[in-house]
Amino acid sequence: MSRTVLVTGANGFTGSYVCKHLVQRGDHVRALVRKTSKLDVLKDKNIAVEYVYGDLADAAFGANLGPALKGVETIYHVAAVYRTEGVPRKYFWDVHVEGTRQLLEAAQRANVSRFVHCSTVGVQGEIKNPPATEEVPYAPGDVYQESKVDGEKLARRFFQEHNFPGVVVRPVGIYGPGDTRFLKLFKFVYNGKFRMLGSGKVLYHMTHVDDLARGILLAGEKKEALGEVFTIGGEGYLTLAELVQRVAAALNVPVPRKSFPVWPVWFAGLLCEMLCRPFGIEPPLYRRRVEFFIKDRAFDISKAKWLLGYQPQVDLDTGLRQTGEWYRQHNLL
Repeated sequence: MSRTVLVTGANGFTGSYVCKHLVQRGDHVRALVRKTSKLDVLKDKNIAVEYVYGDLADAAFGANLGPALKGVETIYHVAAVYRTEGVPRKYFWDVHVEGTRQLLEAAQRANVSRFVHCSTVGVQGEIKNPPATEEVPYAPGDVYQESKVDGEKLARRFFQEHNFPGVVVRPVGIYGPGDTRFLKLFKFVYNGKFRMLGSGKVLYHMTHVDDLARGILLAGEKKEALGEVFTIGGEGYLTLAELVQRVAAALNVPVPRKSFPVWPVWFAGLLCEMLCRPFGIEPPLYRRRVEFFIKDRAFDISKAKWLLGYQPQVDLDTGLRQTGEWYRQHNLL
């Protein structure tokens, strides 16, 4: 029997895949988007959803949600501000914390049966002793991660204090057709301009977006998931140097071999931020982009396998080939 579900951030990369999987299994999907949102990602996938409108940053967001939540059984709260530059710091908390609070309160009023809160493994920051389980303490490293920590804490506290049926999922390194986060890596490997900063021995963990969507849906279904936090990742991790080799193989180009010391570039990023931001200028280089080369990101997904029955289905080489082909088809390389 068809169920009615609500997906926030439905027009985003992850949200659109969650919608796709929900529609494929026969659910009626209400896609919560802003009135100014571009909907190409859903329309291009030919995903049949019902659009409802709201802005998580709006102070009156929750008060107007009644009609959108009528008959909704499960909410998949995927919407986020992903390291958007040029917005006030407060905006991240308006969306990730206050918007989440309003959505939770509206969900409780509407007697929603389950709330799946999409957080990020970024709340744990750099992983000191990889692979990290869900129990590793919070250690956010930037404004995005700090606000996501506060949003996750709010959700977990709400679930406990109100005995509300909720689950937290933390995605790991999301990639796949439609992604632009890893486009620069693919593009620079493809055109031979990629330069490794540092040794390339840091660990990285990739998750195909289809696997992530399947994991998120399991969190919305399994009774064992209630009240828990789950890391949703791919099958295993690898060094950054190995990842670059696999990307080169997926694109059928030579493996780039040149490298530079990392710390001079990191300090150049710091200098750019210090000089540009007081004048509202977009820095040409950010420290967080350099941190891709120096921070371990490797995670243990055994809890999701054990309690959810989660099992990644897309192997890394297949996923990288799919992603590279999508970039080619859209003339992005």
